[in-house]
Amino acid sequence: MIPHPLQPTRRAFIQSAAATAAATTLPNWFLEECAAAPATKPLGPNDKPNIALIGCGGRGRGVAREAAQHGQLVAYCDVDEASLAQAKTLWPDAKPMKDFRKVMERDDIHVIVNGTPDHWHTFVNMAAMKAGKDVYSEKPLTLTIDEGKRLVKVARDTKRILQTGSQQRSDKNFRLACELVRNGRIGKLKHVSVWLPSGRREGPFAVSPVPAGLDWDMWLGQAPKTDFVKERTHVTFRYWWDYSGGTMTDWGAHHNDIAMWGIGADRSGPVEISAKPLVEMIPGGFSAHSEYEVNYTYANGVTHSCKSTPAYAWNGAVLDKNGQPHGVKFEGSNGWIFVTRGKIEASAPELLTTPLAAGATRLYASDNHMKNFFDCIRSREQPICDAEIGHRSVSVCHLGVLALRLGRKLKWDPTKEQFVGDKDADQWIAREQRKPWTYDTV
Repeated sequence: MIPHPLQPTRRAFIQSAAATAAATTLPNWFLEECAAAPATKPLGPNDKPNIALIGCGGRGRGVAREAAQHGQLVAYCDVDEASLAQAKTLWPDAKPMKDFRKVMERDDIHVIVNGTPDHWHTFVNMAAMKAGKDVYSEKPLTLTIDEGKRLVKVARDTKRILQTGSQQRSDKNFRLACELVRNGRIGKLKHVSVWLPSGRREGPFAVSPVPAGLDWDMWLGQAPKTDFVKERTHVTFRYWWDYSGGTMTDWGAHHNDIAMWGIGADRSGPVEISAKPLVEMIPGGFSAHSEYEVNYTYANGVTHSCKSTPAYAWNGAVLDKNGQPHGVKFEGSNGWIFVTRGKIEASAPELLTTPLAAGATRLYASDNHMKNFFDCIRSREQPICDAEIGHRSVSVCHLGVLALRLGRKLKWDPTKEQFVGDKDADQWIAREQRKPWTYDTV
């Protein structure tokens, strides 16, 4: 049977991960270590925080359902009445709201779940932390590198807890792969390959009347003013440069995060970036590059490639046309380790089955991303994917997008977070914000 071409949806990816989880090849020694680790006491009945969901689309509602297992969802907010109506079916006793700033004024709300489109993440997250609330924010954490720098400062100044929704950090497969790589199991790390799904390449699209019940101007927020096009909203907003960065910042914020975790650069970044588009976008259509290849070099000499590939669904796995599953492959002088959702494999079985030494470097351990967030709300310790890690993980994606758009090799200083000798590129670290939706708003 020939695999059927398919643009993978988030739901399909999650379903495929669940289907393959039972067949995971995690070694027994690692599973025994996880089972022996002491469990964190759950929040007591008197400690459960009140939660508000901002951004009631499908992903927002899904994440809020997870959060509601650890607290009480008392409010939900969206600029689209259709999304509010869907949220009401899940939380009939919670209060619907349309302006996120009104949510921040409520002193009975302790936690914000941010499920808005990418170009709204930073404003909502900043406002929440400044209002004394802890935040679980969907990834990618920011729209620009400048947003991330500012967000990290707000998180530090307010001492609030922010968990970025890069849930692969709380998956044992990914942690094992990174721990093994960081401890030299495959020898000297030389190259990391990341494969992502291609984005959508369609258009041009027709302008249509704004649907009743949608505040289109507020939905646009800081983004340029434009007529309503239905393909700009909901799931497909991520394929527009105005609001996101395509699959490079969507899936890339997951897999490039793991690449940087394994490299040990997740609070730093690359020093050189080059990129090339593999197909031209259609005028009047989606504007974020759909097919691309990006290459990074780090200060320690490790190289990192990130390539989009056409996606196919085959036996529950997500594969490209050559049978390559999307995921992360670490290549060293003594072998390789590949990891994706529900699967880890290596060039030799003993690379996985041999336990790490007693004094080995061990990484932050979490087996439940949402629970880790709520545990940290109680302890005031930083979660596994805090604001700085979330910022750095999407910054590497933003750098790739900028290299694609500028069409030349870029040199980057990850300490100063600016380009080296390239003032023109520095202008793209931030984007112009449409008034009144500027940082002054929050």
